[in-house]
Amino acid sequence: MDSKKFVIGTVAGGIAFFLLGFIIYGILLMPFFTAHAGSAVGVNRTTDMVWWALILGNFGSAALLSYIFVKWANVNSFGSGLNTGAIIGFLMTLGYDMTQYGTTNIIDLTGALTDVVAGTVMVALAGGVIGIFVGAGKKS
Repeated sequence: MDSKKFVIGTVAGGIAFFLLGFIIYGILLMPFFTAHAGSAVGVNRTTDMVWWALILGNFGSAALLSYIFVKWANVNSFGSGLNTGAIIGFLMTLGYDMTQYGTTNIIDLTGALTDVVAGTVMVALAGGVIGIFVGAGKKS
């Protein structure tokens, strides 16, 4: 595996995940998800987020995609990263959100299904960014 491409993809993807998460979840969909919260109370950290954990989570997601792209999937462009990211994002968010909906009172079904769509879009776009960076430079 090309370690340099993995690291570059992880850094670029981590930044993309962080910015996309802020735009999609922090601005565009925050009122929607507030309206579609489940019956659990006091579970959101809207004003006292643990920033180091949020940043680590974004870079962890980027590292997962970068590893898959560099090691197995031969992703090397925005388009291939977008497509592969969409498939991975859909499967990951579907699995997570349906398990969360089935086992907790954090979100209602409409919110969970919407999160599958939003998560798929976010992972697809971050995958496209990672695809650009792992595909750049000398081909190995």
